[in-house]
Amino acid sequence: MAWHGIEGHDDIVEQFRRAVARGRLASSFLFVGPPGVGKRTFAWKLAQALLCRTNPEERFDPCECCPSCVQTAAMTHPDVQMIGKPDDRAFIPLELILGDKEHRRQEGLCRHIALKPFLSSRKVAIIDDADYLNAEGANALLKTLEEPPPQSILILVGTSPAKQLPTIRSRCQLIRFNPLPVDVVARLLVEKGIAADREQAERASARSQGSLKIAEQFLDAAIWEFRESFLRQLSVERCDCVSLAKSITAFVEEAGKEAAARRMRLHQAIAMAAEHFRLQIRAGVGGESGSRVLDPEKLAARLERCLNADADVDRNVNQAMLIESWADALAST
Repeated sequence: MAWHGIEGHDDIVEQFRRAVARGRLASSFLFVGPPGVGKRTFAWKLAQALLCRTNPEERFDPCECCPSCVQTAAMTHPDVQMIGKPDDRAFIPLELILGDKEHRRQEGLCRHIALKPFLSSRKVAIIDDADYLNAEGANALLKTLEEPPPQSILILVGTSPAKQLPTIRSRCQLIRFNPLPVDVVARLLVEKGIAADREQAERASARSQGSLKIAEQFLDAAIWEFRESFLRQLSVERCDCVSLAKSITAFVEEAGKEAAARRMRLHQAIAMAAEHFRLQIRAGVGGESGSRVLDPEKLAARLERCLNADADVDRNVNQAMLIESWADALAST
């Protein structure tokens, strides 16, 4: 049975349960794994278990009814703070970590975690989207990581250790979250009312890569239509870079004028391509369109182009130029 609604991560629950029971809980954690598998949800439930005022923390079983549990669930507990990347910013702003220029180290997450708890015995700070910590922001955390305040917990939530500076990785306990089982993704889509029926949920979950977030995307009929056409274009030995760029551009522009929505669409297109090439490499077939087998080295090179393009999206590279260069790279590989 899932621990307080946490699906697919029983091993991590047990790891924390043993650490808390022994009084050996670390002060800093780096949660990594695919998006949409429950890392942020686990971080909040961990905070709830540690701050519960009914059940002692060594039980690792929040009552979910006391004022502390209710406030944590509502994200209003004064001893818990979460920051993340705003939609209109490329990185997590330094002021969220240290306060603005006029209030350096007088505000922000580092100040919050350094204060004595208001209601509980601990302070908990969560950095969502930790992949978007730039060098300045990461360095601002070093003092807190090197000299953590007593009874404080700092959790960084990201996708890969490689996206963190070595100085951050070395000071955090690494917790790896695996993709969710496909049947769990399908069930959650139905239970949460995200999918209209089981059939739709199963179709979306089959392409979810174990991620509820990705599965939600595949509930959009427009995304399925684009995907089928896009993968046909990618399944040939020599892609038409002009046609490819036009298809990707049209797909991105359908998201509207907001930069965040466009970035998400481009991430989606790149993820589709990357998954397509990974499947071809693993299965040794030419892809869903039934095309002939492509050279493994060529497939690996195309996959690398996708990974590079995905990183460029987060660097705020001009989208038009990025799409053209990515399409050209796929066509010339």
